[in-house]
Amino acid sequence: MKRAVYPGTFDPPHLGHLDIVKRAVRIFDRLVVAVARNPRKNLLFSVEERVDMFSKMVEDIEAVEVRDFDGLLVDFMKKENLEVIVRGVRLFTDFEYELQIALNNYKLAKVETVFMMPSQDYIHISSTIVRDIASYCGCLKGLVHPYVEERLREKFGCR
Repeated sequence: MKRAVYPGTFDPPHLGHLDIVKRAVRIFDRLVVAVARNPRKNLLFSVEERVDMFSKMVEDIEAVEVRDFDGLLVDFMKKENLEVIVRGVRLFTDFEYELQIALNNYKLAKVETVFMMPSQDYIHISSTIVRDIASYCGCLKGLVHPYVEERLREKFGCR
């Protein structure tokens, strides 16, 4: 059984993330979405809120489990017996950064990284853009799951 991890801060999770999950479960038997605590980032949602939102997005995908983690990803992978890292890349600049991380993860623990691009329908979406639109109470249709939209509207006091 091939088990992979899809790590990130997912602040908030969006449809591009969900697209990567749906594509990854066609390749791997089990996928753990690992939501990073990452206290060094100024995050909009707590780790518990991010796990809740992502869990709601994937509740009908049996092969997916959403968990939080803290520390090095490779340590989490060893503890959970995960073999491969799945990373979504949208642009060449994303790839450059992700390649550095992948090379270091391989050096640290000999784990492989698989890079996946979201479909053209979602390649333009980022959590930063979603947060910006939500902060102005803008339309989030086609960017996030309805539950995530609800949580964003609550967070920014939108009606």
